[in-house]
Amino acid sequence: MSNPSLSGAGAAQAAPARPAQRSFKRRSKRLKAALPYLLVAPAVIYLLMITLYPGIYAIIQSFHEVRFGPWRAVGFANYQKLFVDYQFWGALWNTFLIGSISLVLQCVIALALAFHAYRDPWVKGWRILFLVPMLFMPSAVAFIYKLIFLDARIFSDILIRIGLIDGNLAIQSSTWMSRALLILADVWQWTPFLFIIFVAALQGQDEEVEEAARLDGASWSAIFFNISLPMMKPVIAVALILRAIDITTMFTNVFIVTKGGPAFGTETISHFIYRTGFKFFNFGYASAASVIMLIITIVIAQLVVKRAFVSARS
Repeated sequence: MSNPSLSGAGAAQAAPARPAQRSFKRRSKRLKAALPYLLVAPAVIYLLMITLYPGIYAIIQSFHEVRFGPWRAVGFANYQKLFVDYQFWGALWNTFLIGSISLVLQCVIALALAFHAYRDPWVKGWRILFLVPMLFMPSAVAFIYKLIFLDARIFSDILIRIGLIDGNLAIQSSTWMSRALLILADVWQWTPFLFIIFVAALQGQDEEVEEAARLDGASWSAIFFNISLPMMKPVIAVALILRAIDITTMFTNVFIVTKGGPAFGTETISHFIYRTGFKFFNFGYASAASVIMLIITIVIAQLVVKRAFVSARS
């Protein structure tokens, strides 16, 4: 028979251990819940330091006249000056025009390549070649295009030899030809970026839906335009927003190839900000232009993404 006094003593000794165990389990659960946040905290802090702090600094700077001396508060004077600055509006128009044409061409070409790479076995086996342009440095691509079309006039020489033109193309003196050159360089290098995303989106779709449509007699093109493409709308929207944000910062090609000319005909907003800040040393005015461009980019991106996801749900 068990001793009542011993059993009572054992229960008395075991009783205080239970709250300690519960406390340890609670701390363990809290630690497990907090562990993912602790792991990503260094990366978040780093990103905030290189994005949030410069953004706040630029906003504060945009309300001052900043050159080499002390800052002088000017309120909204920089923003008021921007609204009547024809060079700013010209740079904004060039950014929209060059960027929109380039983005449309990249989207169409990338979708066509993705469709064939997804279905055609021969193209699928060589799709790694489509990614080669993206591997070049942007400055290297800009110098290559400058050499081919401007400095060495290789392209003009080829056209002359086959009898299509009589003299060298005056690209640098033509606004539209200079814009076309920037568009060509951007399309050649960054279409592979959209191509990768679109191929991944096609490969992630449900094959049973496509198989059912194929059994009903639908062609691959009909399946793509009526089934695959509508399902890709959110992916396409996000991909285009990423490229559009990158295009708004188009600087390398403009700086190396055209210098913003002729007569500011190819100057983008990034080149305008660079010229204002680092050639005329008007940093407050350049910061105001940066803030305006940031607001425009955020608003357009929000509208496009929201509309794409709503249409995809419906």
